[in-house]
Amino acid sequence: MPEEKSKNNIPHSLMLDNRKNLSVSGISDVDSFDEQIIVAYTDLGELTIKGKSLHINKLNIDSGDLQVEGQIDSLSYSDNKPISGGGFLSKLFK
Repeated sequence: MPEEKSKNNIPHSLMLDNRKNLSVSGISDVDSFDEQIIVAYTDLGELTIKGKSLHINKLNIDSGDLQVEGQIDSLSYSDNKPISGGGFLSKLFK
């Protein structure tokens, strides 16, 4: 469990350039993604990215980095936390 706690304290920030390139730090997991919506988890809650032609250019769960390209229409947070089993990508890369 101590390893989980250290992962959960990743600093979180967002940088959006021209609504086309998004860099996010502090990502603990990605639950789902397609060309219109990406659902990721942070210590601050669930981050939902909506848009068109969304592509994940970089994802590194160990460092908490996510880079998204496409037409980004909205970013929203909710208080949902990931379930202990992890999301889609953590199951895929085990």
